[in-house]
Amino acid sequence: MHRRWALAFGLVVALGAPFALVAPSGAAPSGPDALRVDLDDILADQRLNGSHAGVVVRDPATDQVLYSRQAADRAIPASNAKLFTSAAALEALGPDYRFRTDVVAGARQQGSALLGDLYLRGTGDPTMLAADYDRFAEQVAASGIREVRGRLLADATWFDDVPLGTGWAWDDEPYYFAAPVSALTVAPNTDFDAGTAIVRVTPTAEGRPAAAQLEPATGVVQIDNRTTTSAAGGQPDVTVRRDHGGSRVVVSGTVPVGSQPFEDFATVPDPAEYAADVFARALAAHGVTIQGTGKGAAPAGARALASRQSMPLRELLVPFLKLSNNGHAEALVKAMGREVRGDGSWPAGLEVLSAKLSGLGVDPKVLRMVDGSGMSTMDNVTPEQLAVLLDNARQRPWFRSWYDSLPVAGAADRMVGGTLRNRMAGTQAANNVHAKTGSMTGVASLSGYVTAADGRQLVFSVVFNDFLANSADDLEDAIAIRLAEYKGAEDQTRGRAQTPQSRTPVDDPATRENESTLECSWVKAC
Repeated sequence: MHRRWALAFGLVVALGAPFALVAPSGAAPSGPDALRVDLDDILADQRLNGSHAGVVVRDPATDQVLYSRQAADRAIPASNAKLFTSAAALEALGPDYRFRTDVVAGARQQGSALLGDLYLRGTGDPTMLAADYDRFAEQVAASGIREVRGRLLADATWFDDVPLGTGWAWDDEPYYFAAPVSALTVAPNTDFDAGTAIVRVTPTAEGRPAAAQLEPATGVVQIDNRTTTSAAGGQPDVTVRRDHGGSRVVVSGTVPVGSQPFEDFATVPDPAEYAADVFARALAAHGVTIQGTGKGAAPAGARALASRQSMPLRELLVPFLKLSNNGHAEALVKAMGREVRGDGSWPAGLEVLSAKLSGLGVDPKVLRMVDGSGMSTMDNVTPEQLAVLLDNARQRPWFRSWYDSLPVAGAADRMVGGTLRNRMAGTQAANNVHAKTGSMTGVASLSGYVTAADGRQLVFSVVFNDFLANSADDLEDAIAIRLAEYKGAEDQTRGRAQTPQSRTPVDDPATRENESTLECSWVKAC
């Protein structure tokens, strides 16, 4: 932390208010005082009664704290934790870091036969698609191998075998935003939702079961199809749920005749087994036979038959941060542990994360991070430390890539606006605010950058906890809009900032989770 800011922040916290000149009696507040009055008004919303509302706003150019409320108090950050994880990964791994996946063999080849096992070895790449495994199979066949006189073994030993994070809710397990983490996995789409398969439900004839299938095709989960095709003209009403700890996916509900196929996601219990199954099917399609699948570490010195590198980290940041992808965060934590400490585990990765945050001016002693995504309710951070990171990151060589990867308010393009694409449109914050969102039940956070009306760039962090309403996103938006309108010394009190109605997820009563409290990208609503 800059020394001037550290001193100023301590005084602000002690006084419980930002620095500001007191306006003469009867005069309208101006400058930072006007901003304070308006932000106080926003935070007086009755939905925040009895809750934690931590907010800090500062001007990096002057180290001036423009507003502070509970800024040094710890709270659950939700997906604002990804700011810490992404910055630490850029420091530890570098913006050019790539994951690698290989097909290797230790046995010799005799004619068209491989006289031993074939290995699929991963390092955590969350961007591996079924098409990539098909290209691997094509390369194996092109090498002349038609028969593997052994098994296809999945080597996921680059990471440990702990699939779910500490403090993750057991009833989130079936949902794609809580997919298990592995060094070897498959993503069913170009959002790279690794460790999941798409369940596609297609109507048939009225009164008949609908057709349900998995994309990509796999046998690691089994569909229990309880759907019915309903009369034309209605809306699909389908629930997809994997049994806790099991491989059965129950698909129930109705789809109307003539409707487009309904799609939802199911997590898989074992991503490495999933990857091996998808690859085995691709090998068969290319005329390569194997003697079954399993798991095992590839022998040292095994020769590569096929290889693929992921996009560099600076590009992966876009789907990671724009769409708040939890799996990407956890893969990066374990990758940091493996690359720096030789241990691809959460504990090792989080040690590296803490060390890199310290180098960015963040004080790890006042934080608790038990995962990289913010899924855990055991994570505790402060708006103050989020603002420290946002400020100091501006000096790093990777800053532009990081900044451009943050969601942009009101930007319609999904891979620009991300989780903010449906928020703050038509205001001064639109196409201005670059910030990371965070949402879960009783938690809302928004931290990032905004260019004020007088041209200065401000950093801000808002973290709400323990509110009972479904959402407090509009209060975050009101704060960000007010900051976009800020005019410095010439600023005048505006009253409560207004924001257009945001398109937020609607709760589906047929599911156990409350979609209206989650990141919009977690329920594919943005």
